Amino acid sequence: MENVVLIIHLLLALGLIAVVLLQRSEGGGLGMGGGGGGAMSGRSAATAITKLTWLLAIAFIATSITLTILAAQKSSGASVVDQLGVPSSGSDGATPTSPLGSDLLPPAQGDNAPLVPSLD
Repeated sequence: MENVVLIIHLLLALGLIAVVLLQRSEGGGLGMGGGGGGAMSGRSAATAITKLTWLLAIAFIATSITLTILAAQKSSGASVVDQLGVPSSGSDGATPTSPLGSDLLPPAQGDNAPLVPSLD
């Protein structure tokens, strides 16, 4: 069921992209104006494409909501970590040891090797 809705959703997205690209630019969007008249510039053609755009957009939103509902039903409130089957860090008792604060500091001056070699 989810795969069918997903395929319909993808087809609607491609159709919506195609219809939007076919529409005539009335505002000169990127500097490219619609140009002269002719048979293709009739107002009836523009309203038909506009109606088709609205129809595809409403269907796209409907399939988006349907996919969201299907995904929410499938999740069943479980955590992703629970689905992996990995035990949580507190359940096995073996915690990794972290370095002590003295291990993070540079060696003191009295240790074997100096930090900066002398120029003598």
